[in-house]
Amino acid sequence: MNDFLKQVYWNNTVLDYLIAAGGIILLSLILRLFRSRIIHLLQKFSASTDTIFDDLLITALKKIAIPFFSIAGIILILRQLNLPKKPDHILEVVLIVVTSWYLVKLVNFIIHGTVHLYMERKNEPPERLHQLKGILKVIYACVWLAGIILMIDNLGFDITTIIAGLGVGGIAIALAAQNILGDLFSYLVIFFDKPFEIGDFIKAGNQSGTVERIGIKTSHLRSPDGQQLVMPNAELVKSVIQNFKRLERRRVVMNIGVVYQTGAAQIRKIPGLIEEIIRSQPNVSFDRVHLKNFGDFSLNYEVVFFIDSTEYLVYMNCQQEILFKIVDKFESEKIVFAYPTQTIFLERDNVPEK
Repeated sequence: MNDFLKQVYWNNTVLDYLIAAGGIILLSLILRLFRSRIIHLLQKFSASTDTIFDDLLITALKKIAIPFFSIAGIILILRQLNLPKKPDHILEVVLIVVTSWYLVKLVNFIIHGTVHLYMERKNEPPERLHQLKGILKVIYACVWLAGIILMIDNLGFDITTIIAGLGVGGIAIALAAQNILGDLFSYLVIFFDKPFEIGDFIKAGNQSGTVERIGIKTSHLRSPDGQQLVMPNAELVKSVIQNFKRLERRRVVMNIGVVYQTGAAQIRKIPGLIEEIIRSQPNVSFDRVHLKNFGDFSLNYEVVFFIDSTEYLVYMNCQQEILFKIVDKFESEKIVFAYPTQTIFLERDNVPEK
C-alpha cells in the first residue's frame, strides 16, 4: 500500500493527489456546513431585527465570501502540488482574476450597503434610493476600472502608460463634457438639498408641472395640460423653484370693489359681512378685511384668508363658495359691485337770449 501511495505521476505522488482531493472535499463540506447551518442561524436572527445591516451581511457572505473561498481555496490546494510551470502560472492568473473580481464586487457591495444604511437612518422613502441608481452606476464603473488596472498590475504588466493615458483622456473628456458634469453636479445638489421630489408639483421659471423622474442630466415634469417637460438639472438649480406640494396652507388675497353711491352705514358693514361668510366655511382660516383705498371708480376692500389644505381642488372649491356667498349677501343687502365707469359733468354757460 505504501508503495502505491509513493508512486509518482506527473511529479506528484499518489498520496499528494489524495491529500489535495481530501482538502478539496473537506473545504466543500466546511463551506456547505457554513451555508446550511451558520447562514440559516443568521437568517433567523436577522428576521427578528428591524435593521438591514444583518441582511446585508448575510447577502455578502452568500454571494461574495462563500463563492470566493470556494474558488480560491481549490486553486490554493491545487497549487500545493508540484505542477509544471505553465499550469501553475495559469492557476496563478486565475487566482488574481478571481480575487480582483470578488474584491471589486465587495467594494461595490459595501458602497451599496452604506447608501442603504444611510437612507434607512434618514427614513428616506424608496423613491429616493431609486434616484441614486444613476450616480451609483457611475461610481460602480469607476471601481471596476480601478479593479481592472490593479489586476493588470498584479499580472505583471506595466500600467504607467495606461494611467498616463487615462489622465490625459480624463482631462479631454472633462473639457468636452463640461455641461454634462454641470448637470451631474446639479443632480447631486437636487438629491442632497431636496428642493423637490418625485410627485411634487413645482414651478421653475415659466414652466410648471408634476415631477415624474429625476435623472442624472435632466428631470421630467408633466405639465397640467399633459405635456412632458424635459428640463436640464443645471437650469432647475439656477432658477427659483416653487414647490406647491410643500405648502402647509394656501393664502388668498382678494380685492372687492363697490360703487361710490354705497351708503356710509353699508360701507362700515361690509367687512363684518365678509368676515362672517369666511368664518362659516370649513377648511378656511379668516385673517382680515379692510377698506383699502378709494379707487378711480370704486371703494376697494382687501380680503385675506387661508385655505387649510394643500390640495388645489379644495383651494378652488373653497374660494368659489366664498365668492358665491358674497354675491348672494351683497344682493340681499342691496350693495352694488363696482365696474369701470366714468361720470362726466357738463357745465353750461349762461347764454343771453336774443
